[in-house]
Amino acid sequence: MALDDDIAILSAAPLFAFMSRDALRLLSFAAERRSLAAGDRLFTRGERSDGGFVVLSGTIELAPRVPGAAPVQAGRSALIGRHALFLRGERPTDAVASTPAEVLRITPTLMRRVLEEFPDAAQAVYDNLSDDLMELMGGLDCVRHAFEAA
Repeated sequence: MALDDDIAILSAAPLFAFMSRDALRLLSFAAERRSLAAGDRLFTRGERSDGGFVVLSGTIELAPRVPGAAPVQAGRSALIGRHALFLRGERPTDAVASTPAEVLRITPTLMRRVLEEFPDAAQAVYDNLSDDLMELMGGLDCVRHAFEAA
């Protein structure tokens, strides 16, 4: 895949859509590319995380964390492991290629480098994560009110 194609895929991914072309170029150039055959495991639940992934092609199936729920299908431009871009921790689920797939692995070290070199990208990521946190807090507040009313 050409660099311009990778940049287009990254720019459509959540969190990266706010970054400049130069920041996306650095991500695309420095990230590790992995090819997976159908059935190959990207990672296993409980495994130590070493970065997040952007799906370049194919489909990755994420096992449901709730018994009986349907698995999540992550296709082109999907971001898998957003928190793993910033922190090392444990994978919360299994991820297996349901079709032949290609992904970019973005390590916390690479993400930190991009954010240091491109302050506008750092601000955009901060704003996006702040918005998500405010939305989560609003949802939790609604749950709290429901419990208090019960």
